[in-house]
Amino acid sequence: QVQVAESGGGLVQAGGSLRLSCVASGRTFGNYAMGWFRQAPGKEREFVAAINYNSIVTYYADSVKGRFTISRDNAKNTVYLQMNSLKYQDTAVYYCAAARRSFIVTIMTDYDYWGLGTQVTVSS
Repeated sequence: QVQVAESGGGLVQAGGSLRLSCVASGRTFGNYAMGWFRQAPGKEREFVAAINYNSIVTYYADSVKGRFTISRDNAKNTVYLQMNSLKYQDTAVYYCAAARRSFIVTIMTDYDYWGLGTQVTVSS
Protein backbone atom coordinates (compact mmCIF):
# COMPACT_ATOMS: atom_id res chain seq x y z
CA GLN A 1 0.00 0.00 0.00
CA VAL A 2 1.30 3.44 -0.94
CA GLN A 3 0.41 6.49 1.09
CA VAL A 4 0.49 9.91 -0.52
CA ALA A 5 0.54 13.22 1.34
CA GLU A 6 0.41 16.73 -0.09
CA SER A 7 1.67 19.93 1.46
CA GLY A 8 2.40 23.51 0.51
CA GLY A 9 -1.04 24.92 -0.06
CA GLY A 10 -2.11 28.28 1.26
CA LEU A 11 -3.43 31.72 0.49
CA VAL A 12 -1.71 33.76 -2.19
CA GLN A 13 -2.55 36.88 -4.18
CA ALA A 14 -3.25 36.68 -7.87
CA GLY A 15 0.01 36.73 -9.80
CA GLY A 16 1.87 35.03 -7.00
CA SER A 17 3.47 31.60 -6.73
CA LEU A 18 3.23 28.49 -4.64
CA ARG A 19 5.02 25.17 -4.70
CA LEU A 20 3.13 22.06 -3.72
CA SER A 21 4.93 18.94 -2.56
CA CYS A 22 3.75 15.37 -2.44
CA VAL A 23 5.57 12.64 -0.56
CA ALA A 24 4.76 9.01 -1.28
CA SER A 25 5.67 6.10 0.93
CA GLY A 26 7.18 2.90 -0.36
CA ARG A 27 10.38 1.76 -2.02
CA THR A 28 8.87 1.62 -5.51
CA PHE A 29 8.12 5.32 -5.91
CA GLY A 30 10.51 5.48 -8.85
CA ASN A 31 8.31 3.05 -10.78
CA TYR A 32 5.11 5.09 -10.43
CA ALA A 33 3.64 7.72 -12.66
CA MET A 34 2.50 10.72 -10.63
CA GLY A 35 -0.11 13.36 -11.19
CA TRP A 36 -1.82 16.40 -9.77
CA PHE A 37 -5.54 17.05 -9.91
CA ARG A 38 -7.70 19.78 -8.45
CA GLN A 39 -11.28 20.30 -7.41
CA ALA A 40 -12.90 23.69 -7.07
CA PRO A 41 -16.10 24.21 -5.03
CA GLY A 42 -19.11 22.91 -6.91
CA LYS A 43 -17.00 21.44 -9.71
CA GLU A 44 -15.70 18.03 -10.62
CA ARG A 45 -12.12 17.02 -9.98
CA GLU A 46 -9.95 17.81 -13.00
CA PHE A 47 -6.55 16.89 -14.30
CA VAL A 48 -3.74 19.44 -13.81
CA ALA A 49 -0.40 17.81 -14.61
CA ALA A 50 1.33 14.45 -14.83
CA ILE A 51 4.85 13.08 -15.01
CA ASN A 52 6.16 9.67 -15.94
CA TYR A 53 8.44 7.56 -13.77
CA ASN A 54 11.76 9.03 -14.91
CA SER A 55 10.68 12.64 -15.57
CA ILE A 56 11.21 12.34 -19.31
CA VAL A 57 7.58 13.01 -20.11
CA THR A 58 5.29 15.62 -18.60
CA TYR A 59 1.80 16.68 -19.57
CA TYR A 60 -0.37 19.64 -18.58
CA ALA A 61 -3.94 20.77 -18.78
CA ASP A 62 -4.32 23.67 -21.19
CA SER A 63 -5.50 25.90 -18.35
CA VAL A 64 -2.13 25.68 -16.56
CA LYS A 65 0.30 25.18 -19.44
CA GLY A 66 3.13 27.69 -19.27
CA ARG A 67 2.37 28.60 -15.65
CA PHE A 68 2.70 25.31 -13.74
CA THR A 69 5.62 22.89 -13.72
CA ILE A 70 5.56 19.33 -12.43
CA SER A 71 8.78 17.66 -11.36
CA ARG A 72 9.91 14.77 -9.19
CA ASP A 73 12.83 13.67 -7.08
CA ASN A 74 12.82 9.90 -6.90
CA ALA A 75 15.56 9.88 -4.27
CA LYS A 76 13.18 11.79 -1.99
CA ASN A 77 9.97 10.02 -3.03
CA THR A 78 8.60 13.46 -3.81
CA VAL A 79 6.76 15.11 -6.66
CA TYR A 80 6.35 18.88 -6.90
CA LEU A 81 3.99 21.29 -8.57
CA GLN A 82 5.44 24.75 -9.05
CA MET A 83 2.59 27.17 -9.67
CA ASN A 84 3.39 30.63 -11.03
CA SER A 85 1.20 33.50 -12.20
CA LEU A 86 -1.65 32.16 -10.13
CA LYS A 87 -5.16 33.21 -11.01
CA TYR A 88 -8.35 33.34 -8.98
CA GLN A 89 -9.59 30.45 -11.10
CA ASP A 90 -6.78 28.26 -9.74
CA THR A 91 -8.45 28.23 -6.34
CA ALA A 92 -9.16 24.60 -5.48
CA VAL A 93 -8.15 21.64 -3.38
CA TYR A 94 -5.14 20.09 -5.06
CA TYR A 95 -4.67 16.34 -4.96
CA CYS A 96 -1.61 14.25 -5.65
CA ALA A 97 -2.00 10.77 -7.06
CA ALA A 98 0.20 7.78 -7.86
CA ALA A 99 -0.33 5.21 -10.60
CA ARG A 100 1.22 1.74 -10.69
CA ARG A 101 2.62 2.19 -14.14
CA SER A 102 5.71 3.86 -15.53
CA PHE A 103 4.24 5.74 -18.48
CA ILE A 104 2.37 9.01 -18.11
CA VAL A 105 -1.21 8.88 -16.87
CA THR A 106 -3.80 11.60 -17.34
CA ILE A 107 -7.03 9.78 -16.60
CA MET A 108 -8.21 10.09 -13.02
CA THR A 109 -9.55 6.55 -12.81
CA ASP A 110 -6.16 5.13 -13.81
CA TYR A 111 -4.58 6.37 -10.59
CA ASP A 112 -4.34 3.92 -7.71
CA TYR A 113 -3.43 6.03 -4.69
CA TRP A 114 -4.59 9.48 -3.64
CA GLY A 115 -3.70 12.02 -1.02
CA LEU A 116 -6.22 13.95 1.06
CA GLY A 117 -5.52 17.21 -0.75
CA THR A 118 -4.17 20.64 0.10
CA GLN A 119 -6.14 23.87 -0.24
CA VAL A 120 -4.90 26.58 -2.58
CA THR A 121 -6.72 29.90 -2.39
CA VAL A 122 -5.89 32.72 -4.78
CA SER A 123 -7.25 36.12 -3.88
CA SER A 124 -8.16 38.47 -6.70
